[in-house]
Amino acid sequence: MLLYGLWFLLTFGYGVSAIGQNTCTTFKSSAATFPIVSNGKATPILLSVDEWPGVQRAAADFAADIQRVTGLEPSRTNVSSVSSANVKSSQAIIVGTLGKSSLIDQVVNRTGLDVSSIDGQWESFLAKEVSTPLPGVSSAYVIIGADKRGTIFALYDHSEQFGVSPWYWWADVPTTQHSDIFVTSPGCFHGSPTVKYRGIFLNDEQPALQNWAMEKFTNGTGAALTGSPFNHLFYTKLFELILRLKGNYLWPAIWSSAFDIDDPQNQPLADWWGVVMGTSHQEPMMRGTPIEWNLFGSGPWDYTTNSKNIYNYWVAGAERAKPFESIFTLGMRGAGDLPLSETTNIALLEEVVDDQRQILTNVFNGTNISSVPQMWALYKEVQGYYEDGMRVPDDVTLLWSDDNWGNIRRFPLVSERNRSGGAGVYYHFDYGLQMDNGKTWSSVPSLELTRSFVMQSTQISKTYEQMSLAVDRDATRIWIVNVGDLKPYEMDIEFFLTLGWNASIWNPTNLNSFVTNWAQREFDISASEATQVAGLIANLTRFNARRKPELLNSTTYSLINYREADNVLADWKALSDASTALYNKMSSAMKPAFFQLVHHPIIASYTLANMWISAGMNNMRASQARLSTNDLADQVEQLFAQDYDIQTQYHELLNGKWDHMMDQTHVGYYYWQQPMADTMPLVTRVQPKKQALAGVMRITPESTLGTWPGDNPNQCAQGYSCPPPSMSFDSFVPVGNRYIDVSAGGPNPFTWTATSSAPWLKLSTTKGSISPQNPEQRVFVSVDWSQVSGSQTATIRFTAVAAKQPNLVQTVSFTAVHNTVPSDFRGFVEGDGGVSIEAAHASRNTSVSGITWTELPDIGRTVSGVTPWPRGGDEKNFTAGSGPSIEYDFYTFNSIGGKGNIIVNTLVSPSLNAYSTDRPISVAVQVDSQPPQTTQFIPPAVPGNLPDAWDGVDGFVANSIVTVANNFTATPGAHILKVWMTEPTVVVQKIIIDTGGVRPSYLGPPESIVV
Repeated sequence: MLLYGLWFLLTFGYGVSAIGQNTCTTFKSSAATFPIVSNGKATPILLSVDEWPGVQRAAADFAADIQRVTGLEPSRTNVSSVSSANVKSSQAIIVGTLGKSSLIDQVVNRTGLDVSSIDGQWESFLAKEVSTPLPGVSSAYVIIGADKRGTIFALYDHSEQFGVSPWYWWADVPTTQHSDIFVTSPGCFHGSPTVKYRGIFLNDEQPALQNWAMEKFTNGTGAALTGSPFNHLFYTKLFELILRLKGNYLWPAIWSSAFDIDDPQNQPLADWWGVVMGTSHQEPMMRGTPIEWNLFGSGPWDYTTNSKNIYNYWVAGAERAKPFESIFTLGMRGAGDLPLSETTNIALLEEVVDDQRQILTNVFNGTNISSVPQMWALYKEVQGYYEDGMRVPDDVTLLWSDDNWGNIRRFPLVSERNRSGGAGVYYHFDYGLQMDNGKTWSSVPSLELTRSFVMQSTQISKTYEQMSLAVDRDATRIWIVNVGDLKPYEMDIEFFLTLGWNASIWNPTNLNSFVTNWAQREFDISASEATQVAGLIANLTRFNARRKPELLNSTTYSLINYREADNVLADWKALSDASTALYNKMSSAMKPAFFQLVHHPIIASYTLANMWISAGMNNMRASQARLSTNDLADQVEQLFAQDYDIQTQYHELLNGKWDHMMDQTHVGYYYWQQPMADTMPLVTRVQPKKQALAGVMRITPESTLGTWPGDNPNQCAQGYSCPPPSMSFDSFVPVGNRYIDVSAGGPNPFTWTATSSAPWLKLSTTKGSISPQNPEQRVFVSVDWSQVSGSQTATIRFTAVAAKQPNLVQTVSFTAVHNTVPSDFRGFVEGDGGVSIEAAHASRNTSVSGITWTELPDIGRTVSGVTPWPRGGDEKNFTAGSGPSIEYDFYTFNSIGGKGNIIVNTLVSPSLNAYSTDRPISVAVQVDSQPPQTTQFIPPAVPGNLPDAWDGVDGFVANSIVTVANNFTATPGAHILKVWMTEPTVVVQKIIIDTGGVRPSYLGPPESIVV
């Protein structure tokens, strides 16, 4: 069937709106197609009267989707049997569930249709044309699910192929109109999903999601007991979205909310629609804790002293959930998602689980409760209980967790993969504080950094890298992802659920096609424009993933070295400009969707980054007595106001449909709690009416905080009477020039000239005028290398002429070093004191045992990453020097201190020791024939805790990198660097070889020149 889908795609070349699936839809008729709508006539839909109500409801959506595309809604008729069907058409669409729909069962028997491929398979479906299924019906397109959700997913799969986005309501994606719709006669097929339960978790929902829902789904009062706005009007919208995305599982909003208490229709409707309900990692036995406990519990949330009341509380939860499809959370955490007290021991927790299992046995009438889905979330300290020996019965799913930043703490070992309950993953796109009328329920250990990530910062390459490991390690029973307020994580949510639906079709080489296909489906754009959108999103998430936007500060990016802050801002501006150009081309109907899904995250993130970097520049220039300090202060204030204006633009979209959705504060985190108001970064000003003591002109060479003339603590060690500035430049500096800023030191205007003492030293401009209206000019200095041999020094002389003042002169010494490499050398060449290499740009790559270092596109902070692939579930590892290697040729002219030593800094993605403690993650690095050096780069941690270096404002995850430093001997000349696989799962992003001149920066030096 997949091969047919590929043939059809190549043959017809359009009409493919579903992502990552073989298509069976077209908008042109042929001999091998069946009409859904043709020549102004919609083919009727038939269902059985005994069909699942959820399927009946989804069929109504299916008919409405056909109308969205064509303007014609097909009729829907319930029939009791083949003989009673009174179809006034020679063709029909017959929908139903195998073994549930008597109509489908009779059609299968009548036509001899082979349904063995789906019979008994979880959530699978097939659809195809059959002949004479009913009296008077010559042909029908049958859509058959193996179970309730199999049929529902089949309907929504076709709707998506017709062009109806799953986000048609939640992101206002318009539907492209077609007069006709056809399906291919062989139809579509999908087997059981990769992951059995695939869902989302609404969390951190105050203030944004809760305020929005209060306005849109209530009269302003919310639920009687909780005040929550999350009623069945809200949740049915969410149920439909989850099912359209091929998800089947939900953890509902919990802070100030209780799913079953807020609206008694919530739970029955979830089951009616076909959504499996659960409760979060800290809410046992289908009760919305802590809210329900605060309302109905008695005594403390402490099983050592109050077990009877807690037991009865859990009994009520199990009895309430019994009629509905649910997954029961076992175990117990402290009140408000806190760890249990230190005196709580494993024996007590095992007693808790035993009692919960007994409750289920009693409630489910003494039957074998292994058939009742249950899970134990190994979240934070709970993983420590497991590692220390606590166990639960085999039929309970072990739900492994990430670190709240998207790095999975541990995967099932080989010995743990034969459990009947299997394993799963609790993942995060959002992590933050949950507020209830000013009170926080979230625990914040002293070493843990807690922020609420409200900007789009999840790279799908990172999600794929981690969740593909979950597939390889058989953690596929449950996937649940914390999505905060749901928006603005639309695309991330869809990718997560799509991967869980069918992980087998995705690999590093086709990963980007997810975004291009998504863009074409959402915005009805050309392939080239979809590629542009994919580039926009890749850069948006890369720039934000470098450091979560809420963690930015004014010195995150170097203000002086490698033009890092300038380049970051330039990249953001280019991204914003490109997004704006596409947005302006969109139709008025398409703009709201593009704004929500692409444009708003870009312009909001650019504004935030610009504000922080401008604040850093402002503070730096104040220390340099530069008048432009004040312009930057004004700019920060304008950007702070613009940040609010962008939120307002979002809230006013479509007459306020999404009002409050961007209410979350995100500027001014000065400790772990979310700020109560956005706070502008600190700025300062210089006195604009008073001249700087050193005179009218300020000279600031690149790569220094110092400014001349006059005194400045950054000019030299003693901080006064410092010599004139000096600069150096070699022939392999990637940027190709240096700069010197000429600035105003006060209100007095002046003219300036610059002269070079050597013909080989070129200035981009040699004169200019500076005034309060034009307080800065940048002079680029380059070298004519044809005139330089070895090392030569020249002087640049700046002269300022101001009215009624003596001329002011400042000199800058400039040394040029012309390095050369042998004509037969190919590789990276040292420049600017080091060699910088993007890991994907290798000279050679070797395979061992079928494993090769493979590029993961777009992952990481700069370009991409490389990782040993395939991962495989056998956890294969190697001793240093025996496994797959990736090699880089490089050439050096210097060494540290001239003593023949270099430091190789291998920049790897933060990855936890996801195997057992005797298999810590590691990588080996080798230079030339020296022995490989193996580094286990993640420090050990107490079970259930994170390494000390992991969290914090400068921890591994905040910086999105771990630097592995190794010392080697390397005299000037040609060398080979080898990176060896020792353990799987390591992702190498970049390599920086320090020969003595690498300067501090956040992203590291730009990539070196290759010859």
